[in-house]
Amino acid sequence: MRDMHDACHIAVPAKDLDEAVEFYVFGLGAKMARRYADRVTFDFFGDQLVCHLSDDVAEEAVMYPRHFGVSFARAEDFDRLVRLVETRKLKVLAGPAVRFEGTAERHRTIALVDPSNNVLEFKNYDDPRLQF
Repeated sequence: MRDMHDACHIAVPAKDLDEAVEFYVFGLGAKMARRYADRVTFDFFGDQLVCHLSDDVAEEAVMYPRHFGVSFARAEDFDRLVRLVETRKLKVLAGPAVRFEGTAERHRTIALVDPSNNVLEFKNYDDPRLQF
């Protein structure tokens, strides 16, 4: 199965590749791996994110049913991301907030919106065994 050298592949539409680079590289700190006329590939927290140039982007940002992001095992990594979002004034759809207070599934979450209305959720569970 997957080992530490494998990467999950995520592909999303992008209306403008320059905006995608600005958000993912200069906003979130992802590394740009490759860029072509029709797509750009990023190292997105150790996984592969590809933004494909497309006219078929969402008119508005909606969390469900489709979003992607990172479930941080360590609280300090989530805290660092929230500080980055605040410092760089990235567009927030929801949060930071606590979900499922009083249950084993309690976690902190923040949802962001990229320039093409793709929704990204970042979270951290109190019990890291529940991140899957």
